[in-house]
Amino acid sequence: MTDQNFTVSFTVDRTPAEVFRAVLDPRAWWSADIQGGTEKVGDTFDYEVPGVHRSRIELTEVVPDRKVVWLVTENRMSFIQDQTEWVNNEIHFDITESEGGTELRFTQIGLVPDYECYDACSPAWTYYVTRSLRDLIGTGVGLPDQLPGQAEAIAAVQGAW
Repeated sequence: MTDQNFTVSFTVDRTPAEVFRAVLDPRAWWSADIQGGTEKVGDTFDYEVPGVHRSRIELTEVVPDRKVVWLVTENRMSFIQDQTEWVNNEIHFDITESEGGTELRFTQIGLVPDYECYDACSPAWTYYVTRSLRDLIGTGVGLPDQLPGQAEAIAAVQGAW
């Protein structure tokens, strides 16, 4: 089952330190409304799209310029039946220096194709990691809260709730 965990990666012409700093700032690439600490082991933060998705995440591993691991401790999604799908999932950001620059590999351990949210969650992560986070690393400006179609999808789900 491990090889089915959702993963994406990219390489950028930046140092591991630059990639690491960007990963630690999810407000700049995932959601500007994140509440809580996002930089050191033991920090917890809340991610929320009101009426649609809410998660509490704890940083369990922070290795400067190499790795960041998040643990999802609470999760609620209005569009799935099993509210435990993300609970206890680990989200890994592995940073590796390579010949072409620095590779960032993102893996959500536990987000697998059998999950009800997989068809919505995997494209969202692909966008936020390979577009928004990559832009933040490369240009200094990410695209938090700007997933294409997000506003329409939120309005539809909130209307049904």
